[in-house]
Amino acid sequence: MFFSFLRTTAFRNLADAEIFTGAKNVFLVGENGQGKTNFLEALYFCAYASSFRAVRDSEIARNSGLTSGEKDFSAEVKIERSANSSILVKHEKGKKSITINGKHTDDRKDLLSIAPSIVFCHEDMEFVSGSPERRRWFFDQTLSLYDPVYLEDLRRYRRVLKSRNAVLKEYAQNRGKNSVEQVLDALDPQFAMYGQKLMEKREIASKEFSGVFEPLYKEVSGIAGITVQYIHSWKTEQDPLSFLQKRRPADMAAGLSLSGPHRDRYVFAHKGTEFAGKASTGQRRLLALLLRTAQTCRFSQMTNLNPVLLLDDVLLEMDGEKRQRFLAVLPACDQAFYAFLPEEPYQRYLQQNSPEDTLIYKVNAGMLSL
Repeated sequence: MFFSFLRTTAFRNLADAEIFTGAKNVFLVGENGQGKTNFLEALYFCAYASSFRAVRDSEIARNSGLTSGEKDFSAEVKIERSANSSILVKHEKGKKSITINGKHTDDRKDLLSIAPSIVFCHEDMEFVSGSPERRRWFFDQTLSLYDPVYLEDLRRYRRVLKSRNAVLKEYAQNRGKNSVEQVLDALDPQFAMYGQKLMEKREIASKEFSGVFEPLYKEVSGIAGITVQYIHSWKTEQDPLSFLQKRRPADMAAGLSLSGPHRDRYVFAHKGTEFAGKASTGQRRLLALLLRTAQTCRFSQMTNLNPVLLLDDVLLEMDGEKRQRFLAVLPACDQAFYAFLPEEPYQRYLQQNSPEDTLIYKVNAGMLSL
């Protein structure tokens, strides 16, 4: 599968145009602020119907600072595979719509099997140095890419969590004047059931992910024994429902659910101690890059498919030796988009990436030219 065309309208600073991208490798070369990342973001938006920059949809529109009526934008890709496909994602009058092969869908999950894509970007550092929530988000995405049942269970869990937290919050705000025991008795079996399903799959997936990640990090950095550990907040010696009932008074006093998969943690460990907090900036940056590399490998292992890779200037801050090691472990993909600054040695990478099947676009003020 690969993207053969991208068409955008009012998408950030990109010129309204249809750009041919039908090559194994596409190099985007330009100074900062010219539109390279915006181009990758538009591709990602078609694959996930959201941005990898953690922004509201309305902020993507070229005229995002103007009135609501001028915040419309769209991105559309044509996909070549065994059966050609197209994806159009629009944001009009404050609402988002997704069209696949001319048919409307309300579920972003439908995109995952059509345009599997993995982005490598600077924001990935949050998975290493950011909050536990960001790390959970990464591993939830990793599982969801190849396990649609996990994604459905995650959605169900979040819906029950939202209801449970609303009940607990109202109880705490009213200082216990209303009874919530019966409502919690109804919610907690669902909360425990979906939570346990998530925990069981996370437990298995984290060990398998670590088995891929550890040798990758050793090969590129020379440091062995960096593992991914999954730490859940429900005690494994008790069934989740019993644990919830035991902790219910604390939840009621706090006005929210204090335990569950939404509080689980992932830790990078080295010789039994936490690694990321002690690691240098370069080591953390490499952790982030290789998390995405391992995510790509896991996706291919589980689906027998190769994704499209979107690499946003991620080689820039690596020294030459690590850069070569990283490129050597970059997994197989159907297509890769690379963003480069003009002074980067992208011609050297050209020789490693089939010159006859590589497009090089110069990016300037939102316009792409060969």
